[in-house]
Amino acid sequence: MRSWGSFVVLVVVTVLCLILNEANVCNGGSTSSFVRKVEKTIDMPLDSDVFRVPSGYNAPQQVHITQGDLVGKAVIVSWVTQDEPGSNTVLYWKENDKQKSSAEGKVLTYKFYNYTSGYIHHCTIKDLVFNTKYYYALGVGNTMRQFWFRTPPEVGPDVPYTFGLIGNHEIDFVPEIGETVPFKPFTRRYHVPYKASGSTAPLWYSIKRASAYIIVLSSYSAYGKYTPQYKWLEQEFPKVNRTVTPWLIVLMHSPWYNSYNYHFMEGETMRVMYEPWFVKYKVDVVYAGHVHAYERSERVSNIAYNVVNGICTPISDQSAPVYITIGDGGNLEGLATNMTEPQPKYSAYREASFGHAMFDIKNRTHAYYSWHRNQDGYAVTADSLWFFNRFWNPVDDSTTAVS
Repeated sequence: MRSWGSFVVLVVVTVLCLILNEANVCNGGSTSSFVRKVEKTIDMPLDSDVFRVPSGYNAPQQVHITQGDLVGKAVIVSWVTQDEPGSNTVLYWKENDKQKSSAEGKVLTYKFYNYTSGYIHHCTIKDLVFNTKYYYALGVGNTMRQFWFRTPPEVGPDVPYTFGLIGNHEIDFVPEIGETVPFKPFTRRYHVPYKASGSTAPLWYSIKRASAYIIVLSSYSAYGKYTPQYKWLEQEFPKVNRTVTPWLIVLMHSPWYNSYNYHFMEGETMRVMYEPWFVKYKVDVVYAGHVHAYERSERVSNIAYNVVNGICTPISDQSAPVYITIGDGGNLEGLATNMTEPQPKYSAYREASFGHAMFDIKNRTHAYYSWHRNQDGYAVTADSLWFFNRFWNPVDDSTTAVS
């Protein structure tokens, strides 16, 4: 059974709450003394419960779902059949409702070097009711499988919602073996509702969910002036109505503010292009991956530089977002442990380990953020912070703020 509801491949307080686990204070914020144990990389066994193939001929496997429209009234159901294309039909129905509906999807395959995928199905279920539990079924006969999800609540300014966060992906651009089209596996396996937000490509798009407006950007697609991604984002920011969706969240791959020596400054040119918009439109928080460790910044900006004035140092800016690197997904590179010293002032907290985060929106003014490492065996947050919304409650929520 799979659920997809208030926890999601995102109380008025007067005291700033920050928890740092065994941290060393330095020039910037804090660097945790905890370092994840370096272990030999071991592939997950193919007979583990995560990879175990369901029994029966051509049974649907690798089932996952994604928001299928701009506001959350549609769901994209994706799955794989290994032996033959099979059925593209998804049956679905509300909880406690005997009336079943059906939707038809499409199937595709792809090749990557010497690998040929199974039959990948994508089916969009539309016109769903907000905040409602639905069951859905895939396959035929004895191999039919049943799952469920809950649609998100209707979009609104004080709708509470909790997002689960973990980041990373692979570009899969390998010209030395003839694979010259980036993101081929990603775009075949993971469909997103990019057309609903006026985007021309699935690598940059936006969705609304509860009280949040979420913008997804592509670090590895053209982003210079006049490019499709630039023109889309230029038109997208003015569409955000903070009286309807107060929380403005941006997702990207390469971090702009990174104090690790891994992938250092790789996001710099994109930052130069887009950071003035992030400050102008008061983005609340930016999540990135790429660097395989954890870091959270203060609210900073670096937008004054114009080639000749020499003003190129990040400054405290309460109109700027907090930048969080959470590169905790799968990777071949291992843990990032080599940090720049001294810790820059823009860096509030960093730790050389993996984990997951939760962003818990309470209302239009407050959200509680926490990051949990995944190795020490203790259910304790390593880093946490109350976020104050930049539009509705733009008070200083930095690590060094005085309540």
